[in-house]
Amino acid sequence: VPAIGMGWLLARKDFWGKSLFETLVFLPLVLPPVVPGYILLVLFGNEGLIGKYLTRMGFELAFNWKGAVLASAVMGFPLMVQSVRLAIELVDKRLEITAMTLGASRLRTFFQVTLPLSGAGIVIGAILSFCRSLGEFGATITFVGNIE
Repeated sequence: VPAIGMGWLLARKDFWGKSLFETLVFLPLVLPPVVPGYILLVLFGNEGLIGKYLTRMGFELAFNWKGAVLASAVMGFPLMVQSVRLAIELVDKRLEITAMTLGASRLRTFFQVTLPLSGAGIVIGAILSFCRSLGEFGATITFVGNIE
């Protein structure tokens, strides 16, 4: 769901800093996999910036299966975003405009026009992301591995 929102944002909106934002989204694709794992450890580790608050609430991510899911999702996220973005860019804007002139809200237009027409790209993105996360080892072992 976040990847679909991010793909729509990158496909349909222009905003200041879009290039920088896009670079940050696609960074896990070009960095060595250990680097995103280390960043996850710094952010979500038991003493990390966000992780210390999560640990106090009883929700630990580092060194268990939940962290493996997060690391896999982070590494597959850019592929899903790119597939969704390309699929949404291929949807003719005139169809969305027509739906809105017929009384559909932006949200209804998204769910009843844009999303169904970009469905194939979303499915392909999910498959690519899943395959990437299955083959992921570097970020996972860094964030989840119990190595002293």
